[in-house]
Amino acid sequence: MRQGLLVAVIALGTVAVPLGIAQQAPGGMAPGAPQTAGNTKTLTIQEAEALAIRNNPQITVGKLRALEAHEFVREARSALLPQASLNLTGVGADAGSRISAGYLTNGRMFPRVAGGASVSQLITDFGRTTNLVSSSEFQAKAEEENAAATRQDIILAVDQAFYNVLETKALLKVAQNTVKARQDLVDQIQALTDAKLRSEIDLSFSKVDLARAKLLMLDSENSYDASLSTLSAILGYPDKQDFKVVEDVPQSVNPPTVDPAPLIQQAMQQRPEILSLRNEVTAAEKFGRAEHDLWWPTVSGIGVVGGAPVRDPNITSWYGAAGVNINIPVFNGFLFNARAKSADLETELKRKRLQDLQDNVARDVRNSWLDTSRAFERLSVTKQLREQADLSLQLADARYKLGLGTIVEFSQAELQQTDAELQDTDAHYQYILTQLVLAYEMGQTR
Repeated sequence: MRQGLLVAVIALGTVAVPLGIAQQAPGGMAPGAPQTAGNTKTLTIQEAEALAIRNNPQITVGKLRALEAHEFVREARSALLPQASLNLTGVGADAGSRISAGYLTNGRMFPRVAGGASVSQLITDFGRTTNLVSSSEFQAKAEEENAAATRQDIILAVDQAFYNVLETKALLKVAQNTVKARQDLVDQIQALTDAKLRSEIDLSFSKVDLARAKLLMLDSENSYDASLSTLSAILGYPDKQDFKVVEDVPQSVNPPTVDPAPLIQQAMQQRPEILSLRNEVTAAEKFGRAEHDLWWPTVSGIGVVGGAPVRDPNITSWYGAAGVNINIPVFNGFLFNARAKSADLETELKRKRLQDLQDNVARDVRNSWLDTSRAFERLSVTKQLREQADLSLQLADARYKLGLGTIVEFSQAELQQTDAELQDTDAHYQYILTQLVLAYEMGQTR
């Protein structure tokens, strides 16, 4: 049983390992901090999640990237709308300039001051621009899902840290009660030893058990402080905060489903990472179609109108024209072929990434379901262990008081009872944590 107690202590010491790292807020206070009572801040899990969402820069980055992606949609859609511009031109030229060679053609060499407007409109490019707009829309949806995935990561880290604090607090209470009970026993045996009713060996054994209990309490206090430090860091505090965590609604202990297949199917439909990559695949497919459409002609309408209040006598006071331009690609050094092939390869790459992600998610959901099932089965075992350990301690106590048992027997029963209580408390919170992880794997965090 000494080994069992040691294992429990080691497990207790590792409960509060940090599960996530969040940006620390400047100063000693995070914005939106919970209300305080003296130096202790009362904190519920809802308040903790709200604090992390407000303070963590990763969530802000995800939202900004989604907003940026929506602007790219507007940018792509602008090619479908009319393009209008105003022009002002002033020319002073010698008459002989009209016969110049090069870029200055004779039609532009009349002295004038003119102003006007020009409008151009894409008539059709046989679906290329439409596919580009659709691709950017799916890419924007992918960024929204990425932002949702980041939010779920932060919430999971907060929930795990919150329940780690609750667990270490409960284990610390067990250790404190153990110290108190063993201190009372030492005091009783001390009095009996002084009255020559108990031997020195009984007193020695009881003091050894008390020392073990104090060591357990020290380890429990360290684990509790470490869990508070982890929670404080995730919530954006640079220093450990003395939170008083409060579980408003105790987490329900429901048995897991008997078959993980529905859970895996649900994860495929809800996990934001999968939804994001699916949108990226669709965006890549649309972009690939647009790249293949580069070989189609582009038909545009163009119109201009304006006037020349100051002009050469040879030109009229106003001008206007309208026309249609058809651009037919013929040869460009195989550029369009390379772009289309590159887009097809990128689409296939994203499809394989999606397949790999789905396989990993199915594995993670199945493993989390197994962890939850084992944790649920452990609940009944540890409960039975605790009941039997309590009964064993009661019997050993009665035998010792009647002089039928030894201090060794009583000490062993005490160790068993403490270990069983630690195991039962740990099993309760570990089952809650496995439920949180399973919900996360299925895309069901708050």
